[in-house]
Amino acid sequence: MNQYYDQNATNKGAAPDHDVIMRGRKLLDITGVKQVESFDNEEFLLETAMGFLSIKGQNLQMKNLDVDKGVVSIKGKVFELVYLDEQHGDKAKGFFSKLFR
Repeated sequence: MNQYYDQNATNKGAAPDHDVIMRGRKLLDITGVKQVESFDNEEFLLETAMGFLSIKGQNLQMKNLDVDKGVVSIKGKVFELVYLDEQHGDKAKGFFSKLFR
């Protein structure tokens, strides 16, 4: 028997989906973004449904921002994607202290 699995039906009322899609290390499409904390041409800090996401690179630019849908598109050369979560609390605190000096 072939079962149909509707992921959206099982996630109703749950946190919004969060996906990161990278195309050729030059374009990122990110869903489930709650807020853009900060950004410049070398680093973006996003609050997502799954924690804070730091994106580092070169010549980074926001290509698209849809606040209602929680979608952000970033173009540029991507070097690093890092989630700053509870397991890395000290690293996250260090990151934020550097950010707000």
